[in-house]
Amino acid sequence: MIKHIVMWRLRGNSLAERRENSDLLRREFESLRDRIPGLLQLEIGIDHSHIDYACDVVLYSEFATQAALDAYATHPEHLRVKQALGDLRISRHQVDYAV
Repeated sequence: MIKHIVMWRLRGNSLAERRENSDLLRREFESLRDRIPGLLQLEIGIDHSHIDYACDVVLYSEFATQAALDAYATHPEHLRVKQALGDLRISRHQVDYAV
């Protein structure tokens, strides 16, 4: 199994705007459930600490195999989500690891 964890800092001039963008990102990624072969688990967390070095959103997901994670990168539903979110992010951090 491969765990795929991504964290984003999002655009927004206020906490309220970043919260709206966080909710949009959450809804878009949650729409991928049961649509991606090999995606075993998907969880979105929205930061509530609001400390200056925290990311706004984290995606925790599990894939059956590395091949399933690789296929996810170019899956039409994942590409749709990326398009819908556009340039919403300021930065993105990712860790993938096998368990």
